[in-house]
Amino acid sequence: MAALTADKLRRWRDDLVQTPARVRTKKGSAQQHRKIANEDGQRARRSSANRIWSLLRAALNHAFHDGKVPSDLEWRKVKPFRSVDAARVRYLTVAEAKRLINAADPDFRILVRAALQTGARYGELTRLTVADFNPDVGTLSIRQSKSGKSRHVVLTDEGIQFFRRLCAGRAGDEIMLRKANGSPWYFAHQIRPMDETVARAKITPPISFHGLRHTWASHAVMNGMPLMVVARNLGHADTRMVEKHYGHLAPSYVAEAVRKSAPRFGFPADKKVSSIR
Repeated sequence: MAALTADKLRRWRDDLVQTPARVRTKKGSAQQHRKIANEDGQRARRSSANRIWSLLRAALNHAFHDGKVPSDLEWRKVKPFRSVDAARVRYLTVAEAKRLINAADPDFRILVRAALQTGARYGELTRLTVADFNPDVGTLSIRQSKSGKSRHVVLTDEGIQFFRRLCAGRAGDEIMLRKANGSPWYFAHQIRPMDETVARAKITPPISFHGLRHTWASHAVMNGMPLMVVARNLGHADTRMVEKHYGHLAPSYVAEAVRKSAPRFGFPADKKVSSIR
């Protein structure tokens, strides 16, 4: 521990950013890693590096306070990455979402529409079976989520009609979303078609597939959906993640809300004041 220098610790921290996150794989299968495809992926890796660095720094501080190392000066020099937990501000407008759908190939178009109707993650969508859609109550069952917990996504009337057409006449154990050739959507298979579709739709700045989840959440919040309801449909335990990442409001929406709800005091206009040109 005494041999740890600030430069060594910084290199170790920076290597964490360049190392792709591991993906959960079946026992006996080769380890897979999540591709760092864009700036949002880099931001996520820096955020993960900060969390890991906080754990290591806590352990080093514990050792210092117990007298196991003479000084804590070296790791005090290493600062976490800044602005890595800032709210994601990129989401599609309704017009952009329509352009994206129109520009997508038929099989990928279905996947995009499913994401926009549910706010579900790519992995959650690809694991859906036909039986996971309940047309009687208008919900979609997510049996395996990132947190490991299941949930029911409540659909709009538009979403119910979409999934009813998608699942009509199909066996309950059939994978719901497939490619045109009948094969399933596997890990990272969405990246290339998403990039190509975004380019064809002329959407700038570009957006990732995960941005469709962010789009659902952003519009839900802007339309007045309570944050706890948004969090529940997205699979979060509370509203903290929604407020942090999905609870931002578009400037135009804020302006409209203020002008609609802010107090008026009935002060008469001062006719003696004129603008200086």
